[in-house]
Amino acid sequence: MKTSLVIAATLAGSGIGFVTAEKKADQNVLFIVVDDLTTTLGCYGHPVVKTPNIDRLASMGVQFTNAYCNYPVSGPSRSSFLTGLRPESTTILDNRKQLASVLGDKITLPYLFQQNGYYTVGIGKIFHGKDSENDPKAWNEVYAFEPTAIGKTGESRNITGGALKWCEWMITNGTDDDLQDGQNARKAVEIIKKKKDKPFFLAVGFHKPHDPFFAPKKYFDMYPLEICHPPVVPEGWTPPYKHTLPNEAAIFNKFTDQDKREFLRSYYACTSYMDAQVGRLLKALEETGQLDNTLIVFFGDHGYHLGEHNWWNKVTVFQKGTNAPFIIAGKAVGKKGVKSESMFEYIDIYPTLADVLNLKNTPAYLEGMSFKKTLKNPSKPFRSYVNSIVSRGQMLGRMVKNNDWRYIEWDDAKMGIELYNQQDDPIEYKNLANDPAYKPVIEKMKQLLYRPTVTK
Repeated sequence: MKTSLVIAATLAGSGIGFVTAEKKADQNVLFIVVDDLTTTLGCYGHPVVKTPNIDRLASMGVQFTNAYCNYPVSGPSRSSFLTGLRPESTTILDNRKQLASVLGDKITLPYLFQQNGYYTVGIGKIFHGKDSENDPKAWNEVYAFEPTAIGKTGESRNITGGALKWCEWMITNGTDDDLQDGQNARKAVEIIKKKKDKPFFLAVGFHKPHDPFFAPKKYFDMYPLEICHPPVVPEGWTPPYKHTLPNEAAIFNKFTDQDKREFLRSYYACTSYMDAQVGRLLKALEETGQLDNTLIVFFGDHGYHLGEHNWWNKVTVFQKGTNAPFIIAGKAVGKKGVKSESMFEYIDIYPTLADVLNLKNTPAYLEGMSFKKTLKNPSKPFRSYVNSIVSRGQMLGRMVKNNDWRYIEWDDAKMGIELYNQQDDPIEYKNLANDPAYKPVIEKMKQLLYRPTVTK
């Protein structure tokens, strides 16, 4: 790495040492992965949810509206974007199989940073499962936290009456730091403020708004039930196939209006709680003079439904299941506070960061492509279509999407196909696959479905 003038300074009034530098390129990396986060953010136009810190981050960089995961579940998605390989290449297609069991000599993203002289720290959930076990050589330090005894208490309710144990909200007692994300943020602030002689790659995995939906009272108070409006599903709509949605759909179909509003309220509260922790990290970077030379990457690990299709979870290859927020800020970004409609897949994250930071010995086997040029010019197109997959037991559902269409095949079309017009029907309620008029569209999309490595 190129040398530069390094200025040691002291945080006024605190006695905490830190290192900052005047550089034309980003020196450090703050990599924030959020569990189950959909686009319920102020900067993405949500009319209710308050996320001032994430909104500020968006004003500092580029906000992507067409970022798509390669698998709409944490384990396969994270294993994919942290290796730069598609889920079918990693062979991880559920949350049970751990990356460590198949990693071999593959170089994960944090390990590549470490090999390039970065001090790597993992806090919270980065890989799925224990980060200390998935790729222990990738980290110089790794931390995981649990709620305190106080943080496990409070007013609560299971929205499904216990049918789904995870579907529970709790207005917790105690402070932000009585929950794991508050402790994640506290440790990350400590790392940011710590004196260091290497650039850092600091990965912070925030758990909320993942279920169970636990957050302190002040965040629930931000969202009275009367402002939490469930989406309107077309009357009489049913999934094209039983396997379009997982089996829990029958439980969600019993939700009352009160249930739906409570779900939204608790998800919103957890989102604002997470946003407050992001604010602590930005404040620490600012106070230590490192905000201007740190590349900040913020994104949800996959999409999430909040009542669309009467579904309240992930695990679909619809728009809501595969699309997630993605924001990047730093010197690598050409324009600040802009939105980009350029499409990319999560397997593109690894090669892009390696390209932006000029990392050496980047693996040649990566299946993604760098969108560095789009960071410099957010209006520059990148992918013309994206792919994602999901499993239903032994059966795979494969999806391809371009600007105009989303096409889905179940079990190589033996168990059905789905086609949705992305302009007229963006949430995808009208399956056009059985209309003979769309046969040419299906043939075109089928060709794209089985050419996932082609980027343009």
